[in-house]
Amino acid sequence: MVVKRFTKKTAAKKTAKGKGKEAAEEEPAKKSDRPADEVVTYAETEFELREVPAQGNKVLIGLPWLTRFERARITGARALQLSLGAPPLIAPPKEANTSILLAMAEVEEKALPISIRRVLPNGLYQDIPIDWMR
Repeated sequence: MVVKRFTKKTAAKKTAKGKGKEAAEEEPAKKSDRPADEVVTYAETEFELREVPAQGNKVLIGLPWLTRFERARITGARALQLSLGAPPLIAPPKEANTSILLAMAEVEEKALPISIRRVLPNGLYQDIPIDWMR
């Protein structure tokens, strides 16, 4: 099945049919329908990602533990893997009767072989293995 997307270009082509060559020329698409004095634009800043060299097992960017957002992202991704048939990395606890509870137990025991990349706005980043976290 082919799905055609409706864009400003296709709209211009549809309205230009039968109106001659002048109408077929397209205008640049506006990003906003608001008046120009109400639109705030920012200069694009370019930066390169640069890794912060590790100093032992020390977390240099951010908190030395998983944030609730990191924990939720890891738990959700691992629970999806488990529900799709991935083998558990720990012996399942008795109370872990769902993939989410098993994933939470794996995160708590730091059994997952993953790293968290924490990026600062200036482009510095650190890849932190989960076993460095408290």
